[in-house]
Amino acid sequence: MAGMRGRQTVRDMVLSMAVIGAVVAVIYVFIPHDEKADPVKAVDYRVELLTARRAAPYPVAAPEGLAKEWKPTSVSYKGTDDDAWHLGFLDPDGEYVAVEQSTAPAGKYIPKVSQQAAKTDRTQQIAGVTWQRWEGPKYDALVREDKGSTTVVTGTASYERLAQLAAALESKKS
Repeated sequence: MAGMRGRQTVRDMVLSMAVIGAVVAVIYVFIPHDEKADPVKAVDYRVELLTARRAAPYPVAAPEGLAKEWKPTSVSYKGTDDDAWHLGFLDPDGEYVAVEQSTAPAGKYIPKVSQQAAKTDRTQQIAGVTWQRWEGPKYDALVREDKGSTTVVTGTASYERLAQLAAALESKKS
């Protein structure tokens, strides 16, 4: 009798697993899901931008008039970390581009936010402002050192896209 009961328990467990598997398969088939959906969600950076512009000792840069295909993905302001402002985007090609600003010493700050990019001898005029080009194994960057702060536009995007973001930047202090 004990042997019969053991076989019945295993048989019941197998049948239960088959029923559960069938239910899961039906749910998967009939509940809509979009494999092409973009997993990266856009962030609203307006509040952080206003906070940074009030708190930072320098005019904080953010783009104005960028095409809607530029998706903001990350934002932060760290007043206790050399007044570091960060605003990250995915450009229309899906490449990463970020605006980084800080009062930290440029020699340490630029390699940190540009993923170890190195200064080149090349400059680029963007909207009447001279930017220094930096090249790196992962990110390239456009750098502008101002009185009291450093602005870096960096990312995996092309210099053309970096320049588009740099051209759209408006620096303001609240």
